[in-house]
Amino acid sequence: MASYIARRKSLTTLLGGAVVALPLAAPAQQPAMPVIGLLVPGSPQSDAFRVAAFQRGLAGTGYLEGQNVAIENRWAENQYQRLPALTADLVRRVAVIAAFGNAPTIAAKAATSSIPIVFEIGDDPVRLGLAASLARPGGNATGVTFLGGELVAKQFEVLHEAVPKAAVVGMLENPTNPNTPAVRKDMQRAADALGQKLIIATATVESDLPTAFDELVRQRTEALVVRSDALFNARPQQLVALAARHSLPAIYPLRDFVAAGGLMSYGASLVDALRQVGDYTGRILKGEKPAELPVMQSTKVMLVINLKTAKTLGLTFPITLLGRADEVIE
Repeated sequence: MASYIARRKSLTTLLGGAVVALPLAAPAQQPAMPVIGLLVPGSPQSDAFRVAAFQRGLAGTGYLEGQNVAIENRWAENQYQRLPALTADLVRRVAVIAAFGNAPTIAAKAATSSIPIVFEIGDDPVRLGLAASLARPGGNATGVTFLGGELVAKQFEVLHEAVPKAAVVGMLENPTNPNTPAVRKDMQRAADALGQKLIIATATVESDLPTAFDELVRQRTEALVVRSDALFNARPQQLVALAARHSLPAIYPLRDFVAAGGLMSYGASLVDALRQVGDYTGRILKGEKPAELPVMQSTKVMLVINLKTAKTLGLTFPITLLGRADEVIE
């Protein structure tokens, strides 16, 4: 009996030692979260609504920041000369770049031909060299565009409601934009319908802008429509400052201008466009190719009014116009 117990103790010790000697199982490796780079023209304060809209679209595809995707924001703070460096930093670490606006998109496209880019722009992506066509972009970039030619007549009407006594209305355009001839015809028809004289001012480069405003003032322009164009959309603060210098009421194509102190904007909804950008970004993370995702044209429009600027200009908006506004900045 004693020898049996001794043998059992020895066996137990041996087995115990064998168990202790076994290596511990390695914990399962968690797959690294994909990283999205956001290239944003403004600041965390001015462009928080842009990021929120993007995240809503992204969430619709099942991606939530901090849970199954990481997001790195790069803010240009309206200093567009910073964009190349900000983009160069992103391309070293991200799976997809979401670029908000013309200038960030162009900077992203210049920095990489392989990382997918999803953009939101206010111009023709084919003309900018971002896509081969709207239906089949063909490269590493796709997204949402809002071509504003069809909105011109409505912008004219809204501006007339805000400044009903303006008999001479100007339009700031870039003659190199291929949509210019058609838009100019639309504008002339809108001016004729309201019995107003139309003054055309042109700018093809940034240095032309002060001269264009001087010409508008020389011709006694009383109100202004600023067209959607890459040159103008990238410079909201400069254009708003020029309009303020000459006390010129103006309507712009994008909310950015009103946030910068412009009087009003009527154009595509950035919130809707950026939600769509978020959706496309999620789909690309799941394996779809930007070359095969058609560029979408945003159709939802938005009226934004700045009451502080109206007061500075001595204008009072009619209640009917205020009631139609999607956003009023005070």
